[in-house]
Formats: sequence, C-alpha cells, structure tokens
Amino acid sequence: MPVEAEAVAAGFSEYARKAVHIAMGGFALLLAYLPWPVSFLLAVGALLHNLFLLPRYAAEKLFRTGSARASRPDAGIVLYPSVIALLILLLRNHLEIVAAAWGALAFGDGMATVAGKALGGPRLPWNREKTWSGLLAFLLAGGYAGFSLFWWTFTRLYAHDPAFPGYRILVTLSHASHHSRMIYLAPPLLAVLCAAIVESLPLGIDDNISVPLVTAGILTVLYFIDPYAWEISRPHVLRTFPWAVGVNAALGLAAYAARSVSISGLAGGAFLGTVVFCLGGGRSFAVMLAFFLLGTAATKVGYVKKEAAGIAQEKGGRRGAKNAFANCGMGAILALLAAASPLGPLALFGLVAAFATACADTVSSELGQAYGRTTYLITSFRRVPHGTEGAVSLEGTLAGIAASIVLAALGWALGLVGGAGAAVIVVAAFVGTTVESYLGATLEKRNLIGNEAINFANTLVGALTAMGLAQLLGLAG
Repeated sequence: MPVEAEAVAAGFSEYARKAVHIAMGGFALLLAYLPWPVSFLLAVGALLHNLFLLPRYAAEKLFRTGSARASRPDAGIVLYPSVIALLILLLRNHLEIVAAAWGALAFGDGMATVAGKALGGPRLPWNREKTWSGLLAFLLAGGYAGFSLFWWTFTRLYAHDPAFPGYRILVTLSHASHHSRMIYLAPPLLAVLCAAIVESLPLGIDDNISVPLVTAGILTVLYFIDPYAWEISRPHVLRTFPWAVGVNAALGLAAYAARSVSISGLAGGAFLGTVVFCLGGGRSFAVMLAFFLLGTAATKVGYVKKEAAGIAQEKGGRRGAKNAFANCGMGAILALLAAASPLGPLALFGLVAAFATACADTVSSELGQAYGRTTYLITSFRRVPHGTEGAVSLEGTLAGIAASIVLAALGWALGLVGGAGAAVIVVAAFVGTTVESYLGATLEKRNLIGNEAINFANTLVGALTAMGLAQLLGLAG
C-alpha cells in the first residue's frame, strides 16, 4: 500500500518500520523445529502484541496512522501476523510453503520498499507508485529468502522421516541429475517471481495479504504437478497450441472491435484463453467463452443508465488485463492442474465452477445495477444506494443464479460434469458470489483489498466449494 495514501505521524520512519518488518522474517527459521500448533500460537501472540502492546511504545515511529489513532494500529501491522497465522493453520502439513511465503513477505516486500525509497529511479510503466529498483530488490531479496527458507524448512522436516510426503522428494533429489533437480528447486523461485509481479501491480490490496498468499498459492499448486501426467498431456497440448493461439487472437480482435476489451484486455484474455484451450481442452474453452459472452452482454445492458449514475464499468465497458486475470486466472490454474496433475476430472469440475461463479458475479452485479429496484448491504441488510460495495438486490441475485445455471448446464452438455455435478456448481457459484459481496462490504470498503482481488477470491471460493462437494459426494475423480 503506498505510503502517500495514509496519514503519517510526526516521528514516523518508513525505514524503522521496514527494519522491523524484515527482522520478523528471521522467526520463519523456527518453522523447521516447532510443532505447528506452537508456531500458530506464537503468530497469534504476535498479532495480540501488535494490537494491544505495540501501540503503547512504538506508535510514533512505526504507525503510519500516528499516535492519534494509537489504539487502532494501521492495517499492515495487523495483517502481517494474521496472514502468517492463517497460512500456518491451513498449511500445517507443509510448513516449508509457509516459510517461503514468509520470506517473500519479510525480505522481498521489505527490501522493495527500502530500495524504492533509497535508490528511486525509473517508475514502473504499469504502476507509477513503484520503481524498477524496488521490483529488482524484491526479486533478489525475496527470491533468495523464499528459496532458502523453503529448503531450510523442507530438509529439516523430512530428512529423517519416511512417513512424510516430502521424504520421497529428498531421496529422489539425492539420485537425480542436475536437470531433474532443477524441477524440484525451481518452484520457490517461480512463486516469489509471481508474488513480485503481483506486488508491483496497482491492485488495491495490501502487500501483507497479496505477497504471502500468492507465494503460498503458487507453491501449493506446483505441489500437485506430476511430470508423468504432463508427459501424457504434452503431445496434445503441443498439437493444440497453434490452433489455440489463432482462435484466441481472432476472438480478441473481434472483442476489441466490439469495444468489449482494451488492448491490455485483448492481450491478457488471449493469453489466458490460449492456456485454457491448450491445457483444459476445447470444451473448457467453450465454457470460458460462454462466460465472456454473457458477462459482456450484461455489461452492455443498461450501460447509459449505469453511466449516468456513476456506477458503470470504466472505459466504456472495455475490460482490461487485470479484469481478465481476476475472473479467468483461477480457470487457467485449474486447466494446468487438469493437464499436469493427477487431479484430472476434479480440476475440470472446478474449472466449470470457477467460470460459473465469475459469470454469476458479473451478471448479478451488472443487471442488478441496471434493474435492481432495492439494494441491501449483505452484512446488515439495510438499504443502500446502487453501486455500494457489498450491496445485493433480488433482481441481481436471481440473474446471477440464472447465469450460473447456464454455465453449469453447458458443462453438463459438454460432458465435463454430470447432472448432479451441475447442481453442485450452481450452489458453489452462489456461495462464491455471496463471499464476494461480503468481502466487498468489509475489506474493500476499508481499502484493504481491491475489486480485482475480490473477483479472484470469488472464483477461488466457488471452485474450491464445488471440488470439495464433488469429492464428498463422489461426483468427480
């Protein structure tokens, strides 16, 4: 979050704040030795300390909001230990991932700010509040720390215990060629690279949330990659690639001519469409295309009315790359898992749910703003103006459910899911859009997270809900 966006105390020092931020990363070394419940309790203890004790002795120097609000610490100081505690709880069987995410957050994000302020230099063309020196510092410091902490924790957790899943990888590494070793050594660096790119984007989400979650998320996805599954899929992917590029380029140009996407949206959409087409197959791409067509149509409906009210999609309804990645990024990740992991049909099930959720969210929002007679805040159900973050309407909700039914039915017709699976996807889409509205009314309203991040979270929740229910009910596998 840019410093300029927050009030600053008279004695505030960004360097002191970042020194503490970086120093806390040293505690990630303990993840290799402490049982996860102990690590979790220590992270919770750090959170309580930052909430109740830190304001009493360090508000002037460390709090951007200053001593006038010392009883209410600024967001970053609270979010840092909160996200680490959450990751420890969720990834308690893979604390090496938590260690890498912590390293990226502490050293990568911390040094990016220090280098950006101390060295300055040219600004990033896609975010004028960030510098190339900061991005390079993130890559170097975060990459080294994330990689080192990952392997420090990994080797100490699994080195002498064959019962742990990581033990097999260590044995394989000890006998592997240099090329094969790089397959296992590269993931932490790739995850930090992705986190650095996300940190540099103007997404409106606090770095203490985005950096560790992106790092941990990428590493978790890469854990599922199976070289044998990829070898089976690779010939089909290579044969499909030229067709996928051609089809997506043509559709992207048509969408740009129809004023549905910007130049960046054309590029981002074509890239994601190619990934989904190649890795998920033509049926998956058809589901993605259906989402795009329905979402575009809903955006155009009542546009003049929405524009007059100041709640219309910006740039005349043209959506950019950030919109494409927010709504289709999860589908692309699941397409990768479908082609290169043992998840196969389950990943495709989740892919349909991700696009159904994105479609439900877009259609409900656009049609609700155009035709919703009364809008209510989801957290309190009090009446609020159209366009309020977290607002819902009966008309918009019904339109969103109808859109998810269309996408689920298409997935059923294409053989990606069964009839019962289609019903599960509609339920999962409703769960995802409800969570999206709640996040809008809480986190987005407080500027802790941007709309694009919420849209990605929306598709993530929809996909995970559908996949979880599918496994529970034996509908995919």
